[in-house]
Amino acid sequence: MKISFLGATHEVTGSCTYLETGSQRGLVDFGMEQGKDIFVNQALPVDPSQLDFVLVTHAHIDHSGRLPLLCKQGFRGGIYLTEATANLCDIMLRDSANIQLQEAEWQNRKAQRAGEALYEPLYDLDDVQRAVNCFRPCKTGELIHIGENVAVRFVNAGHLLGSASLEVWLTEGGVTKKLAFSGDLGNRNMPIISHMDHIREADYIVIESTYGDRLHERSADSVQYLADVIQRTLDRGGNVVIPSFAVGRTQEMLYMIRELKNAHLVHGHGDFPVYVDSPLAVEATSIFLQCDRDCFDPATQQLLDAGVNPLMSPGLNVSVSSDESKRINDDRTPKVIISSSGMCEGGRIRHHLKHNLWRAESTILFVGYQAVGTLGRILLDGGKSTVKLFGEDIAVHAEILFMPGKSGHADRDGLLDWLAAFEKKPAMVFVNHGEDAVTESFAALVTERFGYKTCAPYSGTTYDLLADSFTVRPAGIPIVKKAAETPQAQRKRMLFEKLVAAGQRLVKVIRSCEGMSNKDVGKFTDQINRLCDKWQR
Repeated sequence: MKISFLGATHEVTGSCTYLETGSQRGLVDFGMEQGKDIFVNQALPVDPSQLDFVLVTHAHIDHSGRLPLLCKQGFRGGIYLTEATANLCDIMLRDSANIQLQEAEWQNRKAQRAGEALYEPLYDLDDVQRAVNCFRPCKTGELIHIGENVAVRFVNAGHLLGSASLEVWLTEGGVTKKLAFSGDLGNRNMPIISHMDHIREADYIVIESTYGDRLHERSADSVQYLADVIQRTLDRGGNVVIPSFAVGRTQEMLYMIRELKNAHLVHGHGDFPVYVDSPLAVEATSIFLQCDRDCFDPATQQLLDAGVNPLMSPGLNVSVSSDESKRINDDRTPKVIISSSGMCEGGRIRHHLKHNLWRAESTILFVGYQAVGTLGRILLDGGKSTVKLFGEDIAVHAEILFMPGKSGHADRDGLLDWLAAFEKKPAMVFVNHGEDAVTESFAALVTERFGYKTCAPYSGTTYDLLADSFTVRPAGIPIVKKAAETPQAQRKRMLFEKLVAAGQRLVKVIRSCEGMSNKDVGKFTDQINRLCDKWQR
């Protein structure tokens, strides 16, 4: 009976934990890495076809994004997740596949011109459908048995619609051990979705630490803060551009905009236009409004009971087609633009940044976590006067803000509160899903506060739950970047690559000569041999 940590170890994204007990093997999450990659992640210790199950905490791509790849590689077991997570994963994974296919098309046009190998996306829409076919939606609070050795219960985590912490029971040789996986824990008093529930006991705990080293800045009134930003920006004739995660944060922003418009907190601009420019966000909003009532907090339930759409307000527009998206920036009316991706790594938000970053009258308002290495983090840290978008240097003159208290993750005290609810001492607390230094500092804090044994495992760490000891405990393997090339070395490499491309072209010409007269083939052969004799070393 073992647990192995593979992803989101001393890093925030790419969640993946491997479980084995008796004859059963499975994963908790199989996410994609986003932003800067710091450490090498170890591969799955078994072929995907040998896995029996996957447990998914929530739909965010850094937790679910590689599920279609798993199915592409032969996985045919059950993927267990809440009903809302299943609905969101369906659209989010299709969106991820489409982005990869578009990227592959763009990359391959370049590769073909350069005579290089073609780029293959991680997965396509058929792989997504294979993953969806493996979905086994579960109700929150229901005990689910997976074969003879594994049972799981999903518990509200309050982070995203359908997000869950996991209670997992593993049995081997007549001995059962219980593990608690926090998943991503939600911030206090988040609107719309149902709030976090607590787990009371576990033999082992795996807890995230995204904000394990800090407290969220408290805003007395988030709606008033947003209203003030909109008022100030529209007064000076600019746009409020909000890079927002299409699922979760976009719906939260729409909820707040409905509130501030209903209270007439922005003056002199009527029902100012608000654009949601993300096909995925539009689909996700529809899923939010179709969910069971139990998925929502009491305030949202009251609105729904009264027949009020909690996400709709006058002046709201949605953009689905690329032409609709382009028209947003053609219109000079001051407006609010909500677009993804939330970390500005791709998607339509980059076009809106191109049109607004250089304008001192505009505001870029970040409303979610920005991973190290992402464009969002670079802008938020304020370290650059220009950024490159679509091959063009764009000056950074817009007002750059981060909305206080709007993280979807629990802060340090929120994480400690979740741990404090456990009524008996666990054998070990494993800390993951945090930046390198944060995982270590939070693990030390947990030991200091509760007296628990803790570990911030690196990728490849394996722990034997029956023996209560590590079987593999490696150090992290940093990803080493190649030294920057000098201009001379770069030119030398590029000239050699051109030579290789010319050689590949020659091979194509040779193959096209099949069927030519013997005289012409002999003449061409002699020319090639003379060329080779001249340059052969």
